[in-house]
Amino acid sequence: MIPYVLTVRCASRRGIVAAISGYLAEAGCNITDAAQYDDLESGKFFTRISFAAETGATIEALRAGFAPVAEAFDMDWGIHDTSGRMKVLLMVSNFGHCLNDLLYRWRIGALPVELVGVVSNHMTYQKVVVNHDLPFWHINVTKENKPVAEARLLEVVEGSGAELIVLARYMQVLSDALCTKMSGRIINIHHSFLPSFKGANPYKQAYQRGVKLIGATAHYVTADLDEGPIIEQDTVRVTHAQNPADYVSLGRDVEAQVLARAVHAHAQHRVFQNGHRTVVFPASPGAYASDRMG
Repeated sequence: MIPYVLTVRCASRRGIVAAISGYLAEAGCNITDAAQYDDLESGKFFTRISFAAETGATIEALRAGFAPVAEAFDMDWGIHDTSGRMKVLLMVSNFGHCLNDLLYRWRIGALPVELVGVVSNHMTYQKVVVNHDLPFWHINVTKENKPVAEARLLEVVEGSGAELIVLARYMQVLSDALCTKMSGRIINIHHSFLPSFKGANPYKQAYQRGVKLIGATAHYVTADLDEGPIIEQDTVRVTHAQNPADYVSLGRDVEAQVLARAVHAHAQHRVFQNGHRTVVFPASPGAYASDRMG
């Protein structure tokens, strides 16, 4: 049986769950996992339902049959075939910790995506990427050629069929036009400090101010730099005995972990944008198990 996932976002009202479960039962489907959330502030309802079509219904038939239910409740919805994997394009500059972490997780099957290649504005990681049998595109970016460079990037996205772009420490600001065109399909990672430090060498600034917690934030990219809806965050504690180099090392570790969790959640259709915030449902049982490890 093919595993499917139904995602729904709509205005909250009585009868939504009954309508969904009733349709799935009539279509010969068995629900295997379900999560739902009513946001009382926005008045929105969100649900993610995993199910199996026990009578062999195709995804086209399921979508066609569900359309009247969706129309009745004015749903933003999708039915996804989870036997296939989301196509993901990685982008990186000169810091490779997130790139290497994602490549490793992908290689052992712990990241449920299909990597279609890597784009970089430097040649630093070309050999690493090629050694993973992945395409590598070098797109140099300057102030003068930025529109041309982004046009080339879009060609790569369309040619590779990428459904998601992951900025694995890609140190170029994307244009407003590109952010709008790819809204909800670009994930970025950056460091998080309490208090916040910007500019050159933020880890040194954090050390000099005696910061006790450093962390990372993964979010969707919008035209507002580093202010898109947050998907995942984490922190690690540091002490007075650690130096700036320790801060950097710990920061890289938490950045890699947070980005991987964010990509995992998006690829499994567990993230719903809710205005400037997100609803992120927990992973289903076995979602992190590798299917390539013996």
